[in-house]
Amino acid sequence: MPGSMPPIALSCGEPSGIGPELAQKAWGALGASLPFFWIGDPAHLPGGCPVTLIDRPDQAIGATGLPVLAHAMPGALTPGTPNPAHAQGVIDAIARGVDLALSGAAGALCTAPIHKKALSDGAGFAHPGHTEYLAALTGTPRVVMMLASDQLRVVPATIHLPLRDVAQALTPDLLGDTIRITHAGLIRDFGIAAPRIAIAGLNPHAGEGGKIGREELDLIAPVLDALRAEGLNLIGPLSADTMFHAAARAGYDAAICMYHDQALIPIKTLDFDRGVNVTLGLPIVRTSPDHGTALDIAGRGMANPTSLIDALKMAARMAAARSG
Repeated sequence: MPGSMPPIALSCGEPSGIGPELAQKAWGALGASLPFFWIGDPAHLPGGCPVTLIDRPDQAIGATGLPVLAHAMPGALTPGTPNPAHAQGVIDAIARGVDLALSGAAGALCTAPIHKKALSDGAGFAHPGHTEYLAALTGTPRVVMMLASDQLRVVPATIHLPLRDVAQALTPDLLGDTIRITHAGLIRDFGIAAPRIAIAGLNPHAGEGGKIGREELDLIAPVLDALRAEGLNLIGPLSADTMFHAAARAGYDAAICMYHDQALIPIKTLDFDRGVNVTLGLPIVRTSPDHGTALDIAGRGMANPTSLIDALKMAARMAAARSG
């Protein structure tokens, strides 16, 4: 990480989950090699965690303990059991991280996992998740979720929908915007000058010429043709069952899939512990580990910090690509 780059903000996420433990482990693994600071209540960190309280993000550089921008929250902490009293504090910590990233005081925002039901129950949180809240905070009309690792980058065009609703939700505007945002993100955030993007079909065998569904012919192909005319390098629509083996992956920089599992099964199969959730299209860099709060193991010292460490590293690389 370049010395001139501001440190990365790490929002605390759900305090009763594994977020505090992961922050301690990530700082122990990265130390001064990748400066970041944690936004949360210091009382929620594991016992024995070395802490350096800071007032400004730049004070995280060279800190001898986990740098903490204190964000006090009322109520007791019980690992594994969310406390509704923490909900507003968790939401405000995210907003604080966004503000610091927008101002340039933080180089990027990395978010620890939240518990959406706990936020809804405790503070009336109405957003489906982090991604939608970040879009609202930054006034971004449409963003794209990417799951990324060293082996594969995937984008689901539709996310948390029942399969029966996917075909209706897929529209030319949605697919076109998803591809454009992904293309721009690969250039701006990943430094890929001429991205190659593979597009999956919706149906088995990409519809097999209309025999197994016509979405490829009537919706997907026309969108791809229009974008190719704009200069985008697009491959597809492809049969999803043949586009994720090693030789196929070598031919593209990212794959756009039509629904959640079509995208997430291959990346979680290839690189389960190292996937990173990236939000493309925001005015700030945002990453997150690709796992949840893991309430069942919270407070037991068992949490694997690999995905958070990779999320922090990816945030630093993306921020460097934007600034370069």
